[in-house]
Amino acid sequence: MDFDMKKLGLFAGGVLFGTAGIKLLSSKDAKKVYTNCTAAVLRAKDCVMNTVTTVQENAEDILAEAKEINEERAACEAECVQEDEAEETEA
Repeated sequence: MDFDMKKLGLFAGGVLFGTAGIKLLSSKDAKKVYTNCTAAVLRAKDCVMNTVTTVQENAEDILAEAKEINEERAACEAECVQEDEAEETEA
């Protein structure tokens, strides 16, 4: 019997706590907090997206410059091979 009263007391306490929680979460003050938190998250998202865009642009620039370096190196190597072949045919 004592055990049943303990369960009943816990249940009643849970219902009371849940009801108070719902009232608290649906209050005007809570709505202001939710709104401010959501605004902060949106600002953070914008900041992150700006950073991502900058990183992507930099990565594109790096890739373009790396391709240019490789093209110049390939052209130089091709020129060196042609010079070596010309020297071998002259000798």
